[in-house]
Formats: sequence, C-alpha cells, structure tokens
Amino acid sequence: MELTGAQIVVKSLEDEGVETIFGLPGGTVIPLYDALYDSSIQHVLVRHEQAAAHAADGFSRVGDGVGVCVATSGPGATNLVTGIATAYRDSSPMVAITGQVATDSIGTDAFQEAHMLGISLPVVKHSMQARRADDIPRLIRDAFFIASTGRPGPVVLDLPTNVQKAFGEYRRPVDSGKNGAPSEYPGYCAIREDLTRLDEAAKLIRGAERPVLIAGNGINLSRAFEPLRVFAEGLEMPVAASLLGKGAIRNDHPNFIGMMGMHGGAAANRAITAADLIVAVGARFSDRSIGKSEEFARSARVIHIDIDDAEIHKNVGADVWLIGDAGKVLNTLAEAASGHDSLSRRAWMEKILTMREPAVRDASDAMRPRRILDALDEVTKGEVIVTTEVGQHQMWAAQFHKTLHPRRFVTSGGLGTMGFGIPAAMGAHFARPDLPVVCVAGDGSAMMNIQELDTYARYDMPIKVLLFDNACLGMVRQWQQIFYNERYSNTLFARRPDFVKIAEGMGVTAFSVESPQKIKSAIERAVETPGPVLVHFPIPQSENVFPMVPAGEALSNMIL
Repeated sequence: MELTGAQIVVKSLEDEGVETIFGLPGGTVIPLYDALYDSSIQHVLVRHEQAAAHAADGFSRVGDGVGVCVATSGPGATNLVTGIATAYRDSSPMVAITGQVATDSIGTDAFQEAHMLGISLPVVKHSMQARRADDIPRLIRDAFFIASTGRPGPVVLDLPTNVQKAFGEYRRPVDSGKNGAPSEYPGYCAIREDLTRLDEAAKLIRGAERPVLIAGNGINLSRAFEPLRVFAEGLEMPVAASLLGKGAIRNDHPNFIGMMGMHGGAAANRAITAADLIVAVGARFSDRSIGKSEEFARSARVIHIDIDDAEIHKNVGADVWLIGDAGKVLNTLAEAASGHDSLSRRAWMEKILTMREPAVRDASDAMRPRRILDALDEVTKGEVIVTTEVGQHQMWAAQFHKTLHPRRFVTSGGLGTMGFGIPAAMGAHFARPDLPVVCVAGDGSAMMNIQELDTYARYDMPIKVLLFDNACLGMVRQWQQIFYNERYSNTLFARRPDFVKIAEGMGVTAFSVESPQKIKSAIERAVETPGPVLVHFPIPQSENVFPMVPAGEALSNMIL
C-alpha cells in the first residue's frame, strides 16, 4: 500500500496501539498533522513543547504504554530537550517525534534547522532519522521497542519534511518487540541477565540480622510490586524507598520504614546507617539518596539488583550483584534465601520503630504544608494520582502524602525539573482517566509551565492543582538560610502574582484559602467541582523541609 511518509507515520503509530499524543504543530510537521487529521489518534494541543514532553512522560509513568510527543524543527524540537532529559534520567519510555528541514537543506543553516540527533544524543536511549518513507515503519517499530524494553528511556525520531511528503510502500514490520523477538535495528542491545551469584546473595540474606531492602524506581518500571511485597514479608525485611521508588510498597505497610535520602525520614536513614546488609532493587544510589558515598551503610554488605549492569559499582560498590528484571530476580532470590532467623529480624524491626523522629504537635495557627497533604489524604482516601512540581513542596509531598498504590506518585527525580508537574498531570489524566489527578505545586515551579492551565480548560481535564505559595524559591532560600548566612540572593519575590486571577483567566476555577481551619473543606470543594481547579494556599515563607542531610554529608548527619 503506497502512502505518504506522514501517513505511514500515523499508520505505524496506530499499529503500535497509540491512542493519545501530545504536541504543537509547526512548519516542518504540517504534513504529519495533515495525516493526523484523518486518524483516530487523539492529539492534545499544548501551549509549549516542553509541556508536550512532560505530558508524554507522565502518561508513560502512570499508564501501560509509551508516551509520544511531537514538535516541529528548530526551536520546537529544542524545547522538547528538557522533557526528554527528564525522561532519560528517570528511565521513562517515550518516543519524541521531531520535524526536520528537507534532507537537501540539512547542514545549510536553513530556517528553523537544528541538529536534533546531536543535541539530544547525551539524553536519549537512542535516536534516528528517517531518510526514506519506506524506512518509517521499521523505525517506528524500533523506536517503541527500544524505548520500552530493558531499562526504558526516550527515543528521538527525526523526520525531514520532504520524507514526510514522499510516497513509500507501507509494510508492517515482521519483527515484534511485543513477542520478544530481537529488533533488526543495529543500535539495539539485548539485556544481559546474570544470576551467577544467586547462592552467595541468598547466603548473605539468611545470615543478616539487620537487613534493609531498598526499593528503587526499577520496581515501578518492572511492575514488581507483588514480588517486592512477598519478598519483604517472607524474609521479614524493612523496606526503605528512594524518591522514585515511592509507592512500590504501600506507605501504610508495616514493613515500610519511609523514604531515604537528603530529605528522607529519620527511621529510614538511621536504619540504613545501622544495617548489616543492604539489598537494593532497581536503585541507582544517587547522591540525593545515599549522601556521602564513602559513608553509606559502612557496616553493611551490599547486594545490588538491577536490569542495567552499568549501574553496578557506579556510585556504591556491591559485594554481590544480580542482573535482570526486578520481579524475576526477587521471586528467584526469595525462594533461595528462605531460612533466616525470624527472632533477630523481628527485634530489628522493633528497633527501627525507636529510630523514628518524634512526632511534634503543631499548635500554631499557620498554613502548614503537612496539614494540606494530610487533608488531601483524608479527602481522597489515597485513591488519587499525585504529580509534583520540584522544590520544597515536592519533598513535603514525598514525606507526608501516603501513596497506597504503585505508579501513582509522579515526580521528576534525577533531573529535578521545575515545570514538570502541571503538564505531567495531563499525561497522567489521559493514561488513567478513571482516577482523580492532583498536582502539588509551588509558586516558583508552577510559573515554569503555568500556560498549560489553558490546556486543562480546553480539554476540561478534572485536574486539581494545590499551589503552595511562599513567595520565594523555597528550596534555594532554605539552603541560603542554613548554609549561606541568610544571604537571600534573588530568591525572595517582592510581589506575589495573583494565581487565582491567572487561573480564572485561562478558564480554570480557582480560589484562595486563607485559614488553616478551611483546608479540608477547600480540598473537598476542589474535588467536588467539575473540571480543572486551582487551590491557592499562602504558606509561611520561613517553612523549611526537615529532616535534611547537607549535601556531601553522611545520612547519619541529619538536621532534624
């Protein structure tokens, strides 16, 4: 069947089961958008290309498919790069389709030309450029296969405009990643499974008296929630989570001891410091999770389980490592490691309970972040997807929001991208329209992509934004207070934007909450109001995030 290259792209996306894409048209993708006009694929028109990438990222983190975003050449494509880098650092499967100038104009500095393959090279799992219409079906198939298999990540497909217009023969590729067949694309590398040290790992687990199981993002990516729970319960091991591992196990599970790291809980950080064995699953041991690497769990042996062998020994040396899918490895290891000393494990769990930070009752009459997040949990009963922007509010959400289901806490971890949460909520909504979506935002981060409130309104997305407004760049201000002698250089805003009017001007219901006593009723009102809602919470500028481990310090050196 002979079609234009643009029609072949659309047909190939339909063959991959794509139902929703996010993008913004421009000159070099007009042929593609013309082909989309006749397609069943829903295109969500955003206000900025960066938002399209974050929305595609949020879509893949919450749903079962690969997120897809589209942008034109030049500035459209480069505007995707921050979102692509965000997905790369957090291993989110994404296919980013970019327009490009005609092949005979590449390299001539043509209007809106940008070398997208070169620009994106450090932040993609793979990138490719179509040179003939006939090649497009194979390239689309490979893009989705590479993005979604092994350790997931973003793939860029660059489409010169003349290739979109040219005619070619559409033939659906025979090889299918869904059937486990290897891709014919030469850039694909199969995942290497290595369980040769399984017996050694099992022996360490049986002999450990103070083990800690660390759940990283790999648990969410591989959907290994049930193997993790069975492993933790069967071997009576406490579970700490990285920021992106949040939700891998219910936050109210008796074995869950909290988030670890710079703003992790006292119990998790102290338990890791005192442990004699660390079993890390799908965790990359980032600096924000482990603090000073030389001081991390110095009394412990380390078992590192990951699908990507490049992570082994990268940040923390492993005594034993197992390479493979998290769920498969945990199931195999659980069977091999049975026979531990149950009494010592129970005593260890009891000791961890004494490591928790003492609860302090807040008797003040202030708009405290914890009160807002506790009210959110009370109103939604945990049946909600929460996305966050980046900053203090992100850490408060990670600390206090009780995530009861996997893949429902969506945040930018590795890159820490301000402007992520509002568009990521759009992707989450389209991936799971059956669930309520709430974005927890700060006033500084929200302004990065606040234009997408208009997209909320145009598509009548029932997303609720809880905006914590402290009239400053809160996390940077906190560091300036603690480490820079309160020299607040360019972090305090002299005036507050009227976020209620901004939201209303974009067609979003909005209101401000002035009293702590009205927090719960405000969230109830937001949840009950149809369509998008922004709730503005003015919070104290002096509010800080604690616990806090200073950068480069050991987890034991927490500021409480």
